[in-house]
Amino acid sequence: MADPEAEELSSRSGSPDPEGQESEDRSLLHQRLAIKELVDTEVSYLHMLRLCASDIRSRLQQLPPGDLNVLFSNMDEIVQVNSQFLHGLQETASKEEEQLHLIGNLFLEFQEEFERVYKIYCVSYDQALLLLKAYREEPGLHKEIQRVIEAVMPQAGPSGLSFFLVTPLQRITKYPLLLQKILENTHPDSSAYPTLQRAASALQDVNANINEYKMRKEVASRYTKVEQLSLRERLARINTHTLSKKTTRLSQLLKQEAGLVPKTKDKEFDDLEERFQCVSLCVTELKNNMAAYMDNLEAFLRFRPHECHLDVAGGAVEQFCSLGRDLQHQTFLEFKQRLQGLVWQPLCSLARVLGGPQNLIKKRLDKLLDFERVEEKLVEVGSVTYEEEATRHTYQALNALLVAELPQFNHLVVQWLGQILGTFVALQQNLAEQVLQRAGRSLAQLPHHHLSEPDFRKLVEDTLGQTSNQIRAFRENFEKVPPPPTAQLLLPGSERQVQALVSRYGLGKLYQVTSNISGAGTLDLTLPRGQIVALLQNKDTKGNSSRWLVDTGGHRGYVPAGTLRLYQAIPREKELRGQEAQHEDARHTTPEPTAAPAPCVPAGVQAEYNPTNIPPPSFEAGLGRSEIPHQLWGSNSLVVAAYPFVARSSYEVSLQAGQPVTVLETQDKKGNPEWSLVEVNGQKGYVPSSFLARAPSPAPWGWSLPC
Repeated sequence: MADPEAEELSSRSGSPDPEGQESEDRSLLHQRLAIKELVDTEVSYLHMLRLCASDIRSRLQQLPPGDLNVLFSNMDEIVQVNSQFLHGLQETASKEEEQLHLIGNLFLEFQEEFERVYKIYCVSYDQALLLLKAYREEPGLHKEIQRVIEAVMPQAGPSGLSFFLVTPLQRITKYPLLLQKILENTHPDSSAYPTLQRAASALQDVNANINEYKMRKEVASRYTKVEQLSLRERLARINTHTLSKKTTRLSQLLKQEAGLVPKTKDKEFDDLEERFQCVSLCVTELKNNMAAYMDNLEAFLRFRPHECHLDVAGGAVEQFCSLGRDLQHQTFLEFKQRLQGLVWQPLCSLARVLGGPQNLIKKRLDKLLDFERVEEKLVEVGSVTYEEEATRHTYQALNALLVAELPQFNHLVVQWLGQILGTFVALQQNLAEQVLQRAGRSLAQLPHHHLSEPDFRKLVEDTLGQTSNQIRAFRENFEKVPPPPTAQLLLPGSERQVQALVSRYGLGKLYQVTSNISGAGTLDLTLPRGQIVALLQNKDTKGNSSRWLVDTGGHRGYVPAGTLRLYQAIPREKELRGQEAQHEDARHTTPEPTAAPAPCVPAGVQAEYNPTNIPPPSFEAGLGRSEIPHQLWGSNSLVVAAYPFVARSSYEVSLQAGQPVTVLETQDKKGNPEWSLVEVNGQKGYVPSSFLARAPSPAPWGWSLPC
């Protein structure tokens, strides 16, 4: 029985040669069968894609979202593109005479779309296989995935999910074969033959470009990882091979810097790298500024004036505290949380994303040095080894990947950065609106709310000016207060020596040693701190003004000028009483304050003082309370221990330098003024009178803040 299609083709053909007619009819039949195979397999392929992208994915929600994105990648985009492609194929069936032209043009039209969507899927396919391998090691999870696959498509068999995931790779590689089959059954003289040839070549280029892109991504994935290695780990990775590579690269770089070999210039890449570094710097600066802003915000939130007790009841104070609590616990806290989630975290993620391209750019420089070395060898020798050829391909892949993707990356980073800044501005505006809205009710109750903005500004300026004038007047009055004289204490038992020096040289020539002096030369003196000396000459024999000639009352010699200061004698007790009376009278007439000095107690005297020229105190009836008035030392004076004293009997009391004491008697029972009866921390006893010092208490201030 004859084939109806063959009879139809034979009737349409007018060839007188039966064998040629039969061959042509056979070719046309195979051509139609190839076109039918293309359309039918496209329908079946698209149906399987939709099952995988919708039914299977929706039933695997127990997997993490990140795993689902890796497994199914951009399958939704592939479904969308192939749906449009299938629609175009089915429309060509209605135009039988132009069908071959339309099919060829349709493939040429979808060439870029096929390359765009399938190269993304092919790159992520290896990661999907790694996930499937990990799932097989978990029997429970693997069994659940198999159950889902069998429910959706029983014919998938034991291969499971990998049966669906490999389908897009098989389909894109089969398009050139289907076109080639159609082309083989098309007569070379046909008008559609060149179109089909271009379509088959285009699909082969698509597959080649996908493979090249996949290889570039594999190369890049080895260098984009940012590893935080310790020094020991870095040293452990060093071997002879790495040392050889680094030495060769350094040699190549030195030759280029010396001008011995030319550098490879790539203006396109240099421009892209410069823009990338600029964008990276912007991200880093914004991150640093945002970190400082977050720190300042934390400090601002820790300051809570509304929680302070202002000692003002009712009115505007309560309103202020209420508003402060409301803003602190709600508005500002919500602003901080939104700032961290919408600005800070995306900014940190963006900064981390920059690490991969930065590593690739650094690695490109290393590979460029290797590439230039191999190129030099290729020119000189004419051939290279397999490893050197792989080095050339690695550099070319890295360079091509960076040149192709850096523009898109820079554009996306700028967009991301703009969105972050826009979000930050919007948050600031929203914060201002919320604060004004919450404070609106309180603002209406302020005492000056009825004033216009210029009038209120003038009121504030006038108030600040008045306050500034008051502070200036306060400062001028304070600067007019004369400095108090510095009281200087004598070493115990040195009063007679001082009197002898005063009678011989005068008080104006006397100086006191401020620190212990250890003489180094034959004419240098060794003096303790607090020693009184008389100045003989303010320079030595060589004219050096830093060494002064002094007299201690027994020895003469040189001391450093920096260790001396002019001696100011402490007035005697009777003189003090007269000065206190004059001070009491002057206190009521003088408006300016006088500051009291702290007692100047030599700190260098640390050992126990055992005076040999002071007789022990005389006691008649123990330590009874004295009838002498306790204010004997002056109503405006504080008595402290100038030196430490260790009690040697039960009738004495120990002292610490600077310890306040209460003077009960200024002499012992026999009237000896060299011993005083004092009370210290509830204990009573005698101490040497020369161990006590008077420290005048500060007089009350005679001024007040200006009103």
